[in-house]
Amino acid sequence: MTPNAITTADDLSLMPTRRQLLGKASTGIGSIALASILNKGAGATRANDTTPSISSSISPFPNFAPKAKRVIYLFQSGAPSQYELLDHKPILAEQHGQSLPGSFFQGQRQTGMTAGQKNKQVCKSIFRFSRNGQAGAEISELLPHLAKVSDDICIVRSVQTDAINHDPAITFFQTGFQQPGRPSLGAWVSYGLGSDNANLPGFVVMISQGSAKRDSQALYARLWGSGFVPSAHQGVKFRANGDPVLYLNNPAGISTKRRRKILDLTQALNQQHYRDVGDPETLTRIRQAELAYRMQMAVPGLVDTRDEPEHTFDLYGESAKRPGTYAANCLLARRLAERGVRFIQLYHRGWDQHGDLPRDLPLQCQDVDQASAALISDLKQRGMLDETLVIWGGEFGRTVYAQGNLNLKKYGRDHHPRCFSIWMAGGGIKAGHTHGKTDEYGFNVAESPVPVHDLHATILHCLGINHEQLTYKFQGRDYRLTDVHGHVIENILA
Repeated sequence: MTPNAITTADDLSLMPTRRQLLGKASTGIGSIALASILNKGAGATRANDTTPSISSSISPFPNFAPKAKRVIYLFQSGAPSQYELLDHKPILAEQHGQSLPGSFFQGQRQTGMTAGQKNKQVCKSIFRFSRNGQAGAEISELLPHLAKVSDDICIVRSVQTDAINHDPAITFFQTGFQQPGRPSLGAWVSYGLGSDNANLPGFVVMISQGSAKRDSQALYARLWGSGFVPSAHQGVKFRANGDPVLYLNNPAGISTKRRRKILDLTQALNQQHYRDVGDPETLTRIRQAELAYRMQMAVPGLVDTRDEPEHTFDLYGESAKRPGTYAANCLLARRLAERGVRFIQLYHRGWDQHGDLPRDLPLQCQDVDQASAALISDLKQRGMLDETLVIWGGEFGRTVYAQGNLNLKKYGRDHHPRCFSIWMAGGGIKAGHTHGKTDEYGFNVAESPVPVHDLHATILHCLGINHEQLTYKFQGRDYRLTDVHGHVIENILA
């Protein structure tokens, strides 16, 4: 036998892991799943029907009647300032320029960028606020389009997080844990509910670059990864340039018929490998290869928005015609929602205004304001808003004091995790409502705090999932998105 000739017995001896042992024990279940995957006439598949269970028994999801069928998460990477956008603090104008004593901070952690700054001066916002809609929501002049749909959204002003730096803070929002390695929110939703469209992924990700001049924070693929749940549930990134999805199209010289033959041969080998080894990830490979084949037909028509009427582009803005812009991604998010994609995540970069906030923040708002409001209006007029949960916000807030010298032409704000604002709309959320309050300086939560785990529990609740029951057993422990925390925020539910 040559050194490279490894037999099935050798393969098994090299992989005597607990996962393989449990996988082989569940071969009967896996065979049923395998047949389901390979049934090209089958409809939508559920996550926990297409992989052999290696976790404790999971109750069927949804646990109860859901208000939302899907989620569109508009994540603003870099952390927008609540003082300039959604949390008006008139006292800052009165106290502008006043130095904050050390006792003001009550020992709260500060970043290395301002912890040693001796003179921390109160900084007012240079932007005006007004009351809007029947509910009278206070919204900044930087968000005029959002103000027009204020009666359709719920502003949450009392969100708080444990992380003070970007990467752990974004990781915490996306996975429920500050350290990498856990499944993302979208992966958990895909795992629990599966997809409503067998020709598209259950979880799609798009990224846009903001117009701010400052360098943006990095976004790593692990933020939409599957962690330790089957990798079929990781987010699929749609690109703005070239092929929308990498490696989706046939290589040069390979016809569709030949591609099908190659795929059939590969799948037959994978089937045999699964029967011999029992590794659940083999089922994922089979499933993803079949999905990729079907996506070859579904994706081109999805991303080609030329069939949209002109009034749609009037609604979203002219930039919606340029692939990769935030507006174009919002329009694609609506098209994905129409086609049954379960979780759609948009990342918009460039919100980290440590300096030059008067220049950069308006640019960022011009990127997102019209398109975000358009998405709300578009979903509503199509009768989809009530069953689509839309979320807008970043990873933490900004400080009440200016970073560095106080200069209203160039001021900036440092990171602040103790309280900040987001907005939500649609499936299961109370419209025209403002939840939570911060103190007069916007430095601490004064009423109805919303920790990240509570926000996650509420998102799952809107989808009909009891967050305590959506678990996955890994390394001997039952894990969940909310860890051992989380309470549904009843006061924001419709």
